[in-house]
Amino acid sequence: MLAIIVTGHGEFARGILQSAEMIFGKAQNVTAVTLAANESVKDLVSHYRLAIDQLAPVTELLFLVDLWGGSPFNAASQLVAAHPDQYGLVAGLNLPMLIEALALQQQTLAEVIPHLERTARGGIRHLDLQTNTGDDDLL
Repeated sequence: MLAIIVTGHGEFARGILQSAEMIFGKAQNVTAVTLAANESVKDLVSHYRLAIDQLAPVTELLFLVDLWGGSPFNAASQLVAAHPDQYGLVAGLNLPMLIEALALQQQTLAEVIPHLERTARGGIRHLDLQTNTGDDDLL
C-alpha cells in the first residue's frame, strides 16, 4: 500500500487531511506533517524521517505538499532525491487531489502521480452563470 505524507505550512496538512477523512473515511498509512513558523528545512526533514519510521514498512511513499519551492517541498525533495525509485513528490495539494490519492493507495507511484496531476487540475473550476454551462442547476 502506498504510504502518504501530507505536508505544508502551519496546520494546513492536518486540516486538509481531516477534511478528506470527513468525505473519504479514515485514511490508512497516511500522516500529516506540519511546519511551525520557527522551524527550518532541517527540522522538517527530521519530522519526515520520524513519520516514515511510524508508517513503516514503506515500499513506496508519496509526499503531497502545499507549495512548489516552499520549505515543505524543499525538505521532501531531499528525501525523494535519496530514494527516487521509492518516493514521489507532488506540489499544489488540494482536496480533490488528496481524496483521489487516498482512493488510489493500492496503485504504484508511477500510476498515481500523473493521475493526481489531472485530478488536481480538474478540481479547479469556476461557477459561470453568464453562459449556458448547466452550472445554474447547482443553485
